Parts: sequence; C-alpha cells; structure tokens
Amino acid sequence: MKRLAIVILNWNGAEMMRQYLPSVIENSVGDVIVADNASTDGSVQMLLKAFPQVPVIILEKNYGFAEGYNRALAQLPDYEYYLLLNSDVEIRQKYWDVPLIDYMDTHPDCAACQPKLLSLLEPENFEYAGAAGGFLDKYGYPFCRGRVMDTIEKDEGQYDETVPLLWGTGAALLVRAIDWRASGGLDNRFFAHMEEIDLCWRLRTMGKSIVCIAQSQAFHLGGATLHQGNPRKTFLNFRNNLLMLYKNLPDHELNSVMRVRCFLDYLAAIQFLFKGDTKNFSAVIKARRAFHKLRPDFDKDRRRIQKKRKTERVPERTTFSLLWQYYVKGKKTFRELMDES
Repeated sequence: MKRLAIVILNWNGAEMMRQYLPSVIENSVGDVIVADNASTDGSVQMLLKAFPQVPVIILEKNYGFAEGYNRALAQLPDYEYYLLLNSDVEIRQKYWDVPLIDYMDTHPDCAACQPKLLSLLEPENFEYAGAAGGFLDKYGYPFCRGRVMDTIEKDEGQYDETVPLLWGTGAALLVRAIDWRASGGLDNRFFAHMEEIDLCWRLRTMGKSIVCIAQSQAFHLGGATLHQGNPRKTFLNFRNNLLMLYKNLPDHELNSVMRVRCFLDYLAAIQFLFKGDTKNFSAVIKARRAFHKLRPDFDKDRRRIQKKRKTERVPERTTFSLLWQYYVKGKKTFRELMDES
C-alpha cells in the first residue's frame, strides 16, 4: 500500500498553483496529485505543461469542495493516508508532512491531524482558517487555538502542545484512509464550508481523535475562492452550520440548542440590516429557509450518527457561548476562553 496522497482540489486556480505548487512538490515526501473541478481558466493545460510529473484527476463538473474530494479520493484506494491541501498553501519546511505521518503511525486512534497553519501574508501570525486547531462552542460557533472570531494571535509557540481538537482545518488536513471511508467522507450536500468540521465531529463522536502537529507548518493565503463578507459564503456558512448541528448534536441537546441558534441567527441578520448590508441579511434568512427545507433529508444521517456514538459529549465542544464570552466578557484569545471551561 502507498503511504500518502497529497491531493489539491482546484477550481480556476491556475495562477495560485503556478505560484505555490512548486513549494509543495519540493518539500513533500507524499505523492502530490491535483484534482480539477472542471476549471475554465486553463488550469489543466497549465498543469500538463508546467508540472508533467504531477498526476491530474479531471472531474467532469464543479462538484464543490466536499464532493470534489469524495470523487477524487475514491480514485486513490491504495493509499494509507490522504492529505487535503488548498491550492493557496505554500510550504517552506523541508519534509513538512513527515511529522504528520509519524504521529499518525504511532497513534492508531487518531483519525486526522493538521499542521500549524500560519498566514502567508503575515507569517508571524496564525491564519484564520485553522490556526493551531479548532473547537466549537455550545451553539456551533467554531474557534481556534490562535484565532477567536476576528482576533488573530501572533504565533509565539503558545499552542505547540499536541492536544485533542474537535476539528482540523480543511486547508491542510491529513486523514487516515480507513477512517475517511468509515465516516463516509465529506457531506456532498454542504458543497463548501463547514464540511471538514462536520467530518471531524463525526470522527470524534465515533471515538477517534483529531490533533494539530506544531512541528509541521503550512502558510495559507486564505479567502482565495470566496472572501469574508461574500453573501454566498455567508449563506453556506449559516446553512451548513445548522445542518451540521442537526446531524451531530446529542438527542438531549438538539431542541434547546436549535432554539437558541434561531434567535442568534436572526440577531445576526438584523445586525447586517442595521449596517445597510442587505445582501448578507438576505443570505442569513435564505440559509435558515434552506436548512428547514433540507432538514428531512438529514434524518437518516442523524440516526446513523447517534447509533455510532461512542461518547455522549465531545469535550472539545465547550459548554459556554462564544458570542457571550467574546463580545460581552471581552475574552479574545483561546487561553482566555478556555479559562471558562
């Protein structure tokens, strides 16, 4: 069996791959493979010409992040590990993937891990999309070691310890192939956003662990497909977060958490409206409507997840409200937040 497939899912990212792919090829021991989501910018032609040593999986249409990876990895059955890597990630560390593989080899109960994710533009800082690993609050709001809401910390080694996480970033996520298949992979109905958190939460519920290996580093540009504040991104984040909660919450918490989230979501929508941002206001309202329309389609998934549950409560999902701690009590860093737990 082959060891590691580093799979970069691309959609119209020819220029980013031209810039960042050489660093991945040069510094990795794993096999670098690109899966193309029916790009229209000449990505495939560029890859064949400039990087003939890199295998390309050509998908017939844009399946989005979730189904794109599902279809690509289904064509790579002979690997022990998959590393999902964004096309806007630069690698500056020789053999950066070795610490990830070494940890997984010696920790068979670990289903997935991520490197320390730093900002490509501000390398001394953590990167928004995953920093040093992710957690969830009681109501489904994600935060990271090194990034809480819009507050991003400088990396001073404060989160170099390997600790259990709830989720690892989809920008650079190494997953054990057998656990990927057992979990069903990414939920293709999400299309994009929150799908890696949903996957990792399912794995944690099954009794598997997720960690960040700080000895490995990757530098992420971020926001390359949809920028913060984009209404499409707002819609997907709100809708998919609600679907994720519906799938994964324990039975005894489902109704109470979803009632609070209804209030918080409409509060967020009103805030957009007060700012004059009618597009994002509409995106939140449409997301809630889409959630209610789609919810019956997720009933079987919810029953299956609850049946596989090995632990009633995943400890990396906190008992406090992130919004209350951040905006009311002024706790802006991960360490300040976790003093509450």
